[in-house]
Amino acid sequence: MNPLSDRINNLAVSQTLAMAALARELKAQGKDIISLSLGEPDFNTPEFIKEAAKRAIDENYSTYTPVEGYLELKEAICKKFKRDNNLEYKASQIVVSTGAKQSLYNIAQVMLNNGDEVILPAPYWVSYFEIIKLSGGIPVEVPTSVESDFKITPEQLEAAITPKTKMMWFSSPCNPSGSVYNREELTALAAVLEKHPHVYIVSDEIYEHINFSGTFCSIGSIPGMLERTITVNGVAKAFAMTGWRIGYIGAPEFIAKACTKIQGQVTSGANSIAQRATITAVEADPSVLNDMVMAFKNRRDLVVGLVNQIPGFKLNVPEGAFYVFPDVSYYFGKTIKGTEIKDATDFSMFLLAEANVATVTGDAFGNPNCIRFSYATSEALLTEAMRRIKEAVS
Repeated sequence: MNPLSDRINNLAVSQTLAMAALARELKAQGKDIISLSLGEPDFNTPEFIKEAAKRAIDENYSTYTPVEGYLELKEAICKKFKRDNNLEYKASQIVVSTGAKQSLYNIAQVMLNNGDEVILPAPYWVSYFEIIKLSGGIPVEVPTSVESDFKITPEQLEAAITPKTKMMWFSSPCNPSGSVYNREELTALAAVLEKHPHVYIVSDEIYEHINFSGTFCSIGSIPGMLERTITVNGVAKAFAMTGWRIGYIGAPEFIAKACTKIQGQVTSGANSIAQRATITAVEADPSVLNDMVMAFKNRRDLVVGLVNQIPGFKLNVPEGAFYVFPDVSYYFGKTIKGTEIKDATDFSMFLLAEANVATVTGDAFGNPNCIRFSYATSEALLTEAMRRIKEAVS
């Protein structure tokens, strides 16, 4: 008899974390594994942010924090939203959480009832599906492909909306595809959503600054959308602060209050020192990130060039984040070096066994034809990883 709840028994393990754990295990066994599985910058947190954290320790920020975050941080986030995104939020509309993942979980818990449908343009970040399911919602996947740059069309969105639709969740720049919706594309999607006022939008913008397109648009800045949009962001990716665990939302006030209510019963306020450091991060001019963004762009260009030399791989050119998401369906149904490849999961495991390169299956992101590489590592390792993959499939 299994004493665990149905809730946990029905919850899938995060495929990105599982593959990263497997890569670490194989490395510990002495295997020369190149891990391209985790989405984590390989840069250190900027010195000026670390100095702010040290000051916070010296100033004794060591007590419980307000559940929704320090007021000074929320006010700084409001200024950041106005400066970078043309979004007008008040401090009462901001909730700071222990990472953007908790922000997303809070939103699902306070917005979804059993049977509510949530539209997910696929591919989507791996945890969206399970968080929605865990909260009683029904994920409704809308497929895209490499040919459409992994973006949904207004016609697809219209077709997916039903009376049961409660929300649409998406990320731009997208994890895993790196696709970035421009203002014209978001305006076209907003025109559809305007006809369905019962649908709320979660816009995950955690990669906004790692963006090579030259522009960035928040869907909340489209006229009529702010009142129905929950904007999710954080400092993990752009400021290389993954371990600091700070995410935040800007939302209609009733949603922000509800998220504060649930957070008060689960974790309470986020880490005090990390919050003080985050004030310094969000107040900084985004130009301080230029060197890191340029390094990611150079790696993007390197990896795209190398992937395009691998037979059977189809790839879009990602405009943001630090992933490539090639279509590898050419290999499905084939046997390579004695291994039968039925799907993307088989192919990902084949690369781990044959090339010693850890990737993540596209099944985890709602696209069974693809696999995801993170290029948040050195150019030397990326070059070697692509060489191994090309050799493995040749």
